[in-house]
Amino acid sequence: MVNSKTPVRISIVNDYDVVVQGLARMFEPFKDRIQVVEVSTNQPGRERVDIALIDSFAQTRDINEVLAAANAERYVFYSWSLKPELIETWSQFGVIGFLDKRLTAEELADALERIARGESGVVSSDYPSSADADLGEWPGREHGLSARESEVLALITQGLGNEEIASRTFTSINTVKTNIRTAYRKIGVDSRTRAVLWGVDHGFRPDIIKAAAPDAASD
Repeated sequence: MVNSKTPVRISIVNDYDVVVQGLARMFEPFKDRIQVVEVSTNQPGRERVDIALIDSFAQTRDINEVLAAANAERYVFYSWSLKPELIETWSQFGVIGFLDKRLTAEELADALERIARGESGVVSSDYPSSADADLGEWPGREHGLSARESEVLALITQGLGNEEIASRTFTSINTVKTNIRTAYRKIGVDSRTRAVLWGVDHGFRPDIIKAAAPDAASD
């Protein structure tokens, strides 16, 4: 259990470098409380940390593989979807915390501190589901894509079909189709093949990078 005066040491786990780096920057104003030790894409954790914060963005790896690579005392899932079936599935593998992506950075820091002290459960947000402010970064944000449109496009780029995407994102097939239509319109394509080519050209394939957190190298 972490002492209340000791910063919580976390790693951030996702397959996209822009996602983990953006989330790490969200914690910079709270570095006296949350110490980001590693940001990890597709590689095992080198240092043991208090919490591995697993970002759900375009996550296609097996749960066991993700958790085995995250070298942590506790595991926390960070997602747009906090549906009971998702929570039940990840809980069976030892994940004890589930945090809503609509939480502000300060709310996220508060929740991680409580989890590090031994609490568990689900922390959701009252913010509207369309709000993208203060949610870090994701591929395609600079092209006007919302976080969820980008996630669907990333999964398309990885070769998943609509049913698989709905399953991975815990959304309905109609929601997936809506996100596809709006994403296609924003990036100016009219077919899945062209969407994949656009995604490959614009960083929508998973990265394979292991890096220290932004400030860790100088600490």
